[in-house]
Amino acid sequence: MACICSPCNVAVDFDVRIQQFALGLWHELFMFYLLMNTHLKSMILSSTGATELIELGVIQSLWSGYGSIVRYGLKGGSVQSVVVKHVSLPAAVTHPRGWNTDLSHQRKLKSYEVEAAWYRDWSAGCGPGCRVPKCLALESVRHESIMVLEDLDASGFALRRTTVGETELHACLSWLAHFHATFMGAEPRGLWEQGTYWHLDTRPDELAVLAKEDPALKEAAVAIDQKLRANPYQTLVHGDAKLANFCFSEDGASVAAVDFQYIGAGCGMKDVVYMIGSCLDELACEREESALLELYFGALRGALTVQGTDFDLDALEHDWRSLYPVAWTDFHRFLKGWSPGHWKINGYSERLAREVLASLHDAQCD
Repeated sequence: MACICSPCNVAVDFDVRIQQFALGLWHELFMFYLLMNTHLKSMILSSTGATELIELGVIQSLWSGYGSIVRYGLKGGSVQSVVVKHVSLPAAVTHPRGWNTDLSHQRKLKSYEVEAAWYRDWSAGCGPGCRVPKCLALESVRHESIMVLEDLDASGFALRRTTVGETELHACLSWLAHFHATFMGAEPRGLWEQGTYWHLDTRPDELAVLAKEDPALKEAAVAIDQKLRANPYQTLVHGDAKLANFCFSEDGASVAAVDFQYIGAGCGMKDVVYMIGSCLDELACEREESALLELYFGALRGALTVQGTDFDLDALEHDWRSLYPVAWTDFHRFLKGWSPGHWKINGYSERLAREVLASLHDAQCD
């Protein structure tokens, strides 16, 4: 007679239990998907007054598989289409450069919470000079987050650019100037205490890599960060103001911005250097730096004057101009640790970094 406790029977029983667990988990996930899909449909219809909807297509998947952005067509409502940003935790996290750490995961989770707070509590404060999509509905259920947003394509901002001319770049810098003016002096409630995705406090892994790539820059990282934080003229920075996050009108003269996961307090130069660096190569940066800063500060002064600000505009411009190379070097610090071979690590960036390091050294010697 065979023993019922034989290794063979135990193995079979274990396999059966694994299969039952997997089937149960699959069923739970499938039912949750159906629930979320039904809830998503209800959110879209109720927030727009539409009677029918159809998925028109996925605009893009979110970074590292954290969800997707989808366009829906509508019938019978106040608008003909909406864009839905649906955040869901991935079963497995994949990062194109291998940064699959718990710190990276927690940073992304907070970034989506921050973006929800932005659309819920802050975005309505943006005027036509810094256009953003209207938030029609927003909700979080368990580990799912849904944002129903205005379709900027349907509102006259249908073009995306991979390269820009003078008109488009000027429009982006004007947007940043109006954005910074709008939120000058704001306390970042519900947002990042310090904006940008490369902020030093959130990037210890990349800083550790920098010890081999550029020890002098690593040693100066804290001083660079403190110099930016100590400036008395703080505003809200977009935090990821690259070309890909701007939507253009047909003529390129008007823009709207998206993707507010890393919005928080900071010096406006952080956004300006990141925008310029995302659009121009090193030769163009050298050639256009002065003219682009003139344009930005002219737009910033104009926007603050219209608002009736009490800020000393001359002092603000003087301070922020002096921080342009510091802000550039701050991003350069992150980039050299994150991707040492990146194309943005060029002669222009290295020159600014050397000048900033020399200035910090001289200040310590005085």
